[in-house]
Amino acid sequence: DIFIGIDAPDFNLQLETELKKSGVKTIHFVSPSIWAWRPERIEKIRAAADHVLCLFPFEPALYAAAGIEATFVGHPFAAHIPMQPDRAAARAALGLASDASVVTLMPGSRASEVKYLAPHFLQAAALVLQQAPQTQFLLPAVPALAERIRALAAGYPALASRLQILDGQSHTALAACNSALIASGTATLEAALFKRPHVIAYRMNPLNWLLIKRKRLQPWVGLPNILCREFVVPEFLQEAVQANLRAVNERIT
Repeated sequence: DIFIGIDAPDFNLQLETELKKSGVKTIHFVSPSIWAWRPERIEKIRAAADHVLCLFPFEPALYAAAGIEATFVGHPFAAHIPMQPDRAAARAALGLASDASVVTLMPGSRASEVKYLAPHFLQAAALVLQQAPQTQFLLPAVPALAERIRALAAGYPALASRLQILDGQSHTALAACNSALIASGTATLEAALFKRPHVIAYRMNPLNWLLIKRKRLQPWVGLPNILCREFVVPEFLQEAVQANLRAVNERIT
């Protein structure tokens, strides 16, 4: 009676379009980021979905303006991440002292993100150690990319005893840390829900960046900033992603 396509817009929107033509009611769960870039996708969504279920509260108004029915249903992470994260339990699980200074590094879950961001994140960690030698770092890695990250980290001998590369466990790493350096994406929303101060960074193929930059509709890329409609979290994009403490200090201050 009803088809519900969950995310995967490249696949589901095409399928929903064909089903809708045949008379099947269609619902699409998780609105594509039309509010960030490629607003022309709303026409494809109009042809595909009778109704859109949205993760963020500002999205239904965008669809209403385009004549598309939509409902805000909330983000699943809001139900799964506790209001008061248990830092002590997370640290105990990872073998960290209760009073340690801990920074979590999250350079992304895609191979391209690791390629463009992980070296800069590791360089930043090495620079932090110069000023705060007791700092400990956590890096939750997607299992398929863990060996690549370990190979990159091997180039920074100073990090050998200060960096834990974890197989997954991103929520434990966020609960345990004092602060984080994170690739733009869903992980920034997780960090906000864990109430951990963080810095957002993103870097990609220069040609892709030029194409995407022309289609950006708002000044923010980080989800906490988009939700707050202001820069509550510092963002470093493309060429601004550099392991330079002076630049970081100037930007934050």
